[in-house]
Amino acid sequence: MAEFRLPKNSRVKKGKAFKAPKGATNTKTISVYRWDPDDGENPRMDSYEVDLDSCGPMVLDALIKIKNEMDSTLTFRRSCREGVCGSCAMNIDGKNGLACTTGLDETKGDIGVNPLPHMEIIKDLVPDMTNFYAQYASIEPWLKTKSVAPPDSERLQSHEDRAKLDGLYECILCACCSTSCPSYWWNEDRYLGPAVLLQAYRWLVDSRDEYAGERLDQLEDPFRLYRCHTIMNCAQACPKGLNPAKAIAEVKKMMVERQG
Repeated sequence: MAEFRLPKNSRVKKGKAFKAPKGATNTKTISVYRWDPDDGENPRMDSYEVDLDSCGPMVLDALIKIKNEMDSTLTFRRSCREGVCGSCAMNIDGKNGLACTTGLDETKGDIGVNPLPHMEIIKDLVPDMTNFYAQYASIEPWLKTKSVAPPDSERLQSHEDRAKLDGLYECILCACCSTSCPSYWWNEDRYLGPAVLLQAYRWLVDSRDEYAGERLDQLEDPFRLYRCHTIMNCAQACPKGLNPAKAIAEVKKMMVERQG
């Protein structure tokens, strides 16, 4: 039976262990992926024993406490702490999610925290989002029209047309869905991925947008759209409860209908 191993410099080592303050009785150990491009060392998993009695309820609270009180070298992104910005997206106990909305009590025992999978890492828990954002920009995510705008009012929609945007506009571009998708893992250079395709459909279905044909032309490619195999990891990973796979299916349906 064939055995496969990661290259020597990619193997994750056991790292340092940081203990909770003396006298702490209510603790939880957080194992965190660490990698610094400047030290030439392999990635490692450092463990931090966090005193829950002096910590907020979320995984992000624990990471902030670790950085402030135990290890200032830990690097991660965060901003709103309300599940709105998507900055603190990471892999928590094997599932992509937002650290600010994932409770420490959602996992029994220790918690493993890793960066979003299958992305280049800048440092520790910070992935390089350059390609992801470039793909988002490629779909031109703004209202495009050919007709002249009304001189004294907005471009209006019916309530029914506005309702079609529900389940689409709420996307916060955290990349939890795209980085949970095997098709995106293997084809991220050409496949746009669940998040970007959901955003593409958001503009395709907007009744005020007048460039649906051109938008569909841009997506008509064996890789950009059709690498989706409806695995549904994206829907399970989305912290906002959205369904990118359904949006992708609707885009495919629009492709068929315009050819009919």
